[in-house]
Amino acid sequence: MILTTVIICILCMLVCSGIGLYFWRRNRKMYHIIDRMMDEILDGEAISHSDIKEGEISALASKAKRIQEKVNLGIQNAEEEKEQVKRLISNMSHQLKTPLAGLMMYREMLEDDSLDNTTRKKFLHKMKRQSEKIDWILQSLFKMVNLEQGAVVFEAEPLPIKATIQDAVTAVLDKADKKEIEILTEPFMDRKLWHNRKWTAEVLVNLLENAVKYTESQGKINLSVHPMEIYTELRICDTGIGIRQKELTEIFKRFYRSKEVENLEGSGIGLYLSRLILEHEKGYITVHSKVGEGSTFSIFLQNCQN
Repeated sequence: MILTTVIICILCMLVCSGIGLYFWRRNRKMYHIIDRMMDEILDGEAISHSDIKEGEISALASKAKRIQEKVNLGIQNAEEEKEQVKRLISNMSHQLKTPLAGLMMYREMLEDDSLDNTTRKKFLHKMKRQSEKIDWILQSLFKMVNLEQGAVVFEAEPLPIKATIQDAVTAVLDKADKKEIEILTEPFMDRKLWHNRKWTAEVLVNLLENAVKYTESQGKINLSVHPMEIYTELRICDTGIGIRQKELTEIFKRFYRSKEVENLEGSGIGLYLSRLILEHEKGYITVHSKVGEGSTFSIFLQNCQN
């Protein structure tokens, strides 16, 4: 009886020791695997245990792989943002270089005491125009960056479109009159569209100012409204110089300027900014053009129940 009890105790001790040794080895193995996976994450290497099928280790390997993917994505996003900042600074420098150089030149000329009043006023007027251009570029850049980063949140709502169109046309009438360009707005029934009055007016102003800029004196700009089932199209047609077919998809990119108009004032921001604004309003913009015959830009805004 005593011998049996001793044997049982020894067997229990052996079993417990075996179980303890098993768990010790298992935990040690798991530790080494986890340690190795952490090193692979830190070194940016592929996780070598991602295909393990053993329960807990497989789950840990799967989570480790997800962590690695998030870390790599964060690094990639940081690099992309870094490049975007570099490009933005470079483009800002390029855009501001010309008006700043003009300001400095006119300032130096105004320091000449021999200038007559007429010439002095002429240079002052030119300085004012260059200052306004710098202000416009900076404001556009700030708006663009804020929209890209989601720092500006503007509310769109069902609003009558006629007042928004009137705001835009009024803003460009002086520039059109100076070139003897007629802006014709076809009669239409007012209707509520999903938009923000201030920001949508800015889109229309950008398009109308471009139409005035690239249309010869005594040309025409036609603005019309065309209701459809889901959207309403705001169409702006001009009799300007037109756009080459291969550039129709390029003109909405940030800072893009055609070689055909490099000698004219412009920053390559307006159309890109317009596209961003319309995307925030769940709308979109298209263009059709033929060189020498003019361009047609179409804004599409969502319909609302009247």
